[in-house]
Amino acid sequence: MPNTQQLEDFVTQVRRDIVRQVHKVNSGHPGGSLGCAEFFTVLYQVVMDRKEKFDMDGKDEDLFFLSNGHISPVFYSVLARSGYFPIEELNTFRLINSRLQGHPTTHEGLPGIRMASGSLGQGMSVAIGAAQTKKLNGDKHLVYSLHGDGELQEGQNWEAIMYAAGNKVDNLIATVDWNDQQIDGCTDDVLPMGDLGVKFEAFGWDVVHIKDGNNLTQVIEGLQEAKSRTGKGKPVAVMMKTVMGNGVDFMMHTHAWHGVAPNDEQLAKALEQNPETLGDY
Repeated sequence: MPNTQQLEDFVTQVRRDIVRQVHKVNSGHPGGSLGCAEFFTVLYQVVMDRKEKFDMDGKDEDLFFLSNGHISPVFYSVLARSGYFPIEELNTFRLINSRLQGHPTTHEGLPGIRMASGSLGQGMSVAIGAAQTKKLNGDKHLVYSLHGDGELQEGQNWEAIMYAAGNKVDNLIATVDWNDQQIDGCTDDVLPMGDLGVKFEAFGWDVVHIKDGNNLTQVIEGLQEAKSRTGKGKPVAVMMKTVMGNGVDFMMHTHAWHGVAPNDEQLAKALEQNPETLGDY
C-alpha cells in the first residue's frame, strides 16, 4: 500500500491532469472530477483487488463502474497513472477518434472502461448485474460503483436500489458523491432529495458515511469499513461528502465549474496550487 505522502502526490498530479485535459480542448467537467480525486486514488491504489492486465470478463478481480460518466477526466487520469494505458494518451482527451471521449465509451476498447456512461442513472443497474454475475459464477470479488447525488434524481436508480436489497446483492459497494451541486445549481434548489443515507437505509441497504470525502484517511477508512460489511445479506452504500472543485480555490463550493473549462490564466492559477509531483504528460 502506498504511504500517505505517495497518495497525496498522486492526488495532486491527478488534479493537474484534470484541469489540463479540459483546458486543452476547452471542454469537459472539472468540478466533480476534482471533488472525486481522492476517491479514485484510494479505490485504484489501495482498495480494489485488480489484475495488471485488463479484460472485459473481469473474472477473479474487483470491478468498478462509473455511473456519472461526465467526470471522465479524473477517471482517465487515475486509470492512466494506474497502468491501464499510456499517460501520454491523456493528450487526446475529447479529440475526434480518441479513445478518451468526453463520456466513457466501450467501443474503442479503452482499458479500464466497462460501460458507456454518457446517460446518467444507469450505472446502478449495470453494477448490480455484474455483482449478481459474480455470485452466479462463485466469484468472491466485489463490485464498486460511483454515482452523483444529482444523478439520483433519476427514477431508474431507485428501482435498482430496491432490487439490490430485495435480492440480497451483498457483494456491491455503491458510493454516492454527495457534493450538493449539479449542473443547474444546488441539488436542493433543483430537486430536494432529503437525507440520502436515510433513504438507502429505508430501501434495505447498509450505509457507511464518509464525512470528508476529500480526506484520504477518511476515504480509506470508509471504503475499508464498507468492505467489511459485504457478504452479510445487504448491499452497501457509502455516503461520501465532497466539495465540488476541491483543490482549486476558485472552483470550490459552486456548480459554476460543473462543466466549464478554465482559460489560460485560470489554468495557471490551478496548476500553481497543485505543483507537479509525478510528471506531466
